[in-house]
Amino acid sequence: MGSTSGAKVAVIGAGYVGLTTAACLSSLGHQVVCADIDQEKVDALRRGEATIREPGICELVVDGLASGRLDFVLGASAAAAGADIVILCVATPMSVTGAADLTTLESVVTEVRDLLPTGCVVVNKSTVPVGTAARVAHLIDRADVAVVSNPEFLREGFAVHDFLNPDRIVVGSADRDPVSARRVADLYEKLDTAVLVTDSASAEMIKYASNCYLATRLSFVNTVAELCEYLDANVDDVTAGMGYDARIGKSFLRPGPGWGGSCLPKDTFALLHIAESAGSDFALLRAAIETNLKQQELVVDKVRKAVGGNLAGTRIGLLGLTFKAGTDDLRDSPALAIAARLAAEGADLSGYDPSVHAPVAGVTDNVRVTGTAYHAAKGAAAVVLLTEWPEFRALDWSRIADRLDGRAVIDTRNLLDPVAVARAGLSYQGIGRPDSTRKPLPRTVGMVRQAG
Repeated sequence: MGSTSGAKVAVIGAGYVGLTTAACLSSLGHQVVCADIDQEKVDALRRGEATIREPGICELVVDGLASGRLDFVLGASAAAAGADIVILCVATPMSVTGAADLTTLESVVTEVRDLLPTGCVVVNKSTVPVGTAARVAHLIDRADVAVVSNPEFLREGFAVHDFLNPDRIVVGSADRDPVSARRVADLYEKLDTAVLVTDSASAEMIKYASNCYLATRLSFVNTVAELCEYLDANVDDVTAGMGYDARIGKSFLRPGPGWGGSCLPKDTFALLHIAESAGSDFALLRAAIETNLKQQELVVDKVRKAVGGNLAGTRIGLLGLTFKAGTDDLRDSPALAIAARLAAEGADLSGYDPSVHAPVAGVTDNVRVTGTAYHAAKGAAAVVLLTEWPEFRALDWSRIADRLDGRAVIDTRNLLDPVAVARAGLSYQGIGRPDSTRKPLPRTVGMVRQAG
């Protein structure tokens, strides 16, 4: 099969994955129509206004519109008719059982199946349970339309970079159908990366296994950090020493308030549900989930102790509300989960986040959203840093101290300079760092000699 450079592509869904996929494929020379069910979102995108906070996405959307290679339409049907390849990027949220909810995916497939041209390839890019490609093929029920799995591996805040500089492209098709798999793989032919072609079930499993492994690493390092506190070790030095081991590497070894976001929580529960349905006891994954919930409680315990043991009626200032820096995504944010726990004990919460400019109904209800970090700190007994926004490093801690009623600063991301905080007369606590309330923090030794 020849190259599909310039293929007619329909992308269904204009969220993080869908919009990034559409804009990036357009930049690679393909003719892309991206569909969504939200008329306001479609109108904004057609004006060149990016609807997600993601570095580089606005420029790609504007360039795609100007070149005529990118368009946005309302509804999947309007995009699918006439497409060579239809890429499904719809939400697959966690259901009450923990399994992925495929209602939207199946609804879209049912809507477009009779509109698909002969020879069209339908691509699952949404994160879906193992066996979903086969399920979609059954729903389409057409011998002239192939179904391929092509999972995404995008990090929010780095989605455009990750799409255009991927570690690998994974393509899974029934019986490793070489024609359909090659057509999908060729969408990325301008990208210099490894391409793995496998069966659809294995491709679906690669996505879940990758995310769940990363979640397990994070839970592991958070437990190591807890142990460091008991033993007066410094987790920063411990993880630095671990990271030099080529078998381990340096990524996902930073302790924090727990992991969250749109992927890891739902994917871990989904894979656990898949394992249980298959009769397998995935005890390690279950422990990773339980450890993550415990980490949130450990942070609450730090705050409770820092203000004298009782949170009722106590004002707490929160720095950061999103699940990570570089995004405006509040979905399954550990910051908000911790806020809910603090509020449940009667704490009065004020919070600041660079990407949250107003209250979000049903999401930030426990927090009074303020315009600056200094407003969030006013009158608080403690300040808790929950999201690793770089601008928090540059705060004037003397100014913070003047606004606080208490002295406690709890840095759940180990982002801040403990010396700078202490110089302002405040008491610093990190995660897995020696307790500054009992003795001075040692200076990290650092590297004496580099290899080579």
